[in-house]
Amino acid sequence: MTWPIIIVAALVTSFVSGIFGMAGGLMLMGVLAFLLPVSAAMVVHGAIQSVSNGWRAILWHRWIDWRILGLYLIGSAAAAALLFAFMIRLPEAWLFIVLGLVPGLLWLPLKQFALDARKTSHAIASGVGVTGLGIVAGVSGPLLDVFYVTTGMDRRTVVATKAATQVVAHGFKIAYYIVPALAAGALAEPWWLLAAIPLAMLGTTLGAHVLKRMSDIQFRNATKWIVTVIGTIYVIRGILLLTTG
Repeated sequence: MTWPIIIVAALVTSFVSGIFGMAGGLMLMGVLAFLLPVSAAMVVHGAIQSVSNGWRAILWHRWIDWRILGLYLIGSAAAAALLFAFMIRLPEAWLFIVLGLVPGLLWLPLKQFALDARKTSHAIASGVGVTGLGIVAGVSGPLLDVFYVTTGMDRRTVVATKAATQVVAHGFKIAYYIVPALAAGALAEPWWLLAAIPLAMLGTTLGAHVLKRMSDIQFRNATKWIVTVIGTIYVIRGILLLTTG
């Protein structure tokens, strides 16, 4: 029953990501971490989210801020190079705990930090932090969002640019975990991807229609609360694994 659940999750979470840009990825990572070994969960999550984010970037390509994307890529490559040198991997319990704590970043007094993806140093820093956290914890959308939430940018530019940057981050994550995942035989049946890819694209397309009908205020408020609820569930799950394992 593992692969049917993953395929359905790809559709549902891509729909959520198509609206909010990150909550779906957080949901999907939790499902995969529950069903698969950590290395395999990272690769499968990266593959599905690359399709979801890539298709979302294509749908909203006119709104992508290419300057931010280029600067982000510089930081992303630096973070990946550093992590490849040390090969850090979290056990399952701590993976859930870190996943659950990531949404807490959205509740920080961001105006005091004045993070702005439009600034050169901040765009590079977002590449370093988001890719680094994405490789270690699997998901880093809430951290990416702190570089956009106080900018006042149009929600379509936010979603499009974040989607493009996440394609980069997920690509590095797949490269980081693919060897141990294959060595463990956890990806022996890759046929599921053929079904997951079109469903991820469908979910993203449907989510885009909902996004068009939302205001910028509705978009930001809903995103914060949705990922916070999901994060709380993950922290509880991680603590239970620690206490029972």
